Amino acid sequence: MTDDIALKTLGAIVAGQGKNISMDTRATGSPKLAVIVTCWNYADYVTDAIESVVRQGRRDCELVVIDDGSTDNSWDEICRTGVRAYHIENAGQRLACLRGLQETTAPFVLFLDADDELLPGALTEVLWHLDKDVAKLQFPLLRMDAQRRVVSGPVPPLSDFRERELLIREVLKTGSYTSPPTSGNVFRRDVCQLIEGADYERAVDGVILFVAPFMGDIISLSRPLGLYRVHDRNDSGFGNKLNPIPLKREAERFEHRLEHLRSLLGKTGLGSRLVTANRAYFHQERSFYLAIANSARVGLRQLLFLLSLLWTYPYSAKVKLSMTVFFALTFMLSSERAKRVVNYRMQAHSRSAMGLIKAIFRR
Repeated sequence: MTDDIALKTLGAIVAGQGKNISMDTRATGSPKLAVIVTCWNYADYVTDAIESVVRQGRRDCELVVIDDGSTDNSWDEICRTGVRAYHIENAGQRLACLRGLQETTAPFVLFLDADDELLPGALTEVLWHLDKDVAKLQFPLLRMDAQRRVVSGPVPPLSDFRERELLIREVLKTGSYTSPPTSGNVFRRDVCQLIEGADYERAVDGVILFVAPFMGDIISLSRPLGLYRVHDRNDSGFGNKLNPIPLKREAERFEHRLEHLRSLLGKTGLGSRLVTANRAYFHQERSFYLAIANSARVGLRQLLFLLSLLWTYPYSAKVKLSMTVFFALTFMLSSERAKRVVNYRMQAHSRSAMGLIKAIFRR
């Protein structure tokens, strides 16, 4: 079992870094949850995101929109909705979210991307599960295309649970756990405030995902409560050809997040138990893909090390087997075909054996 004293110490450390947040939401007019929509040049989608929140009909929830220096007509579209909004100089998602935190007071926060949406009844479902001991609640999203057509099932598939200890052990061992994209997470406010120290990246869904189990319970819901829009302007960086730049960026972000988490855990004694990046499955997987993207030869030792980490990762046996076949196949393919199959895997769409075969033999 994880040392409870160490966890209480972490809570005290974090509490000392931020404001004293009241968790009492019973008072009349006291907001229970804040939805912060951040937007940068998403004029085509931001109105849908805002309206999906307004249609929830929850007067006990705050809604604020932060326009992060858009250069299209996003600000005009936002103003037309009549919701509370602020236009700031472009600084990236992380700083836009921090501004949203400054403009809200609710004890729980959902950061909704401007190209995503909440499904009807989502906030009611979320609020029903929240209490002061919850550090994070997560739910899967359905992928939709630019025309709002649903193109996949729940992403990622999640089970229903309320857990802490198991996820702590998972983070210490692997550096991560299964978690949805930004719009599928609700954080307690004191957890959110830790993004202020994450000045190594512009995104918001980084270290706070992985520190959350050390600060309270994680509630996971299997029912999709939102829509994740897949389009040609997603910030994945993956297009028709395998691009090494986003792969290198993801690997470096992971390294920075681990070191940030290690520093947060340092005074608890748990920091020394946190995996190093070069022994984490996610980092080795991205390193494998990066070598292929750079037309570098992947050595057998690297492949075997990756597979050894895969089989200790908390995937199902079916996923582990399919990934083993995928890595072995990719290892044996020519450079160009290996690039095509890795790029196929990195795309935000449903994948299949037939799709993989087509990627291999596509000219």
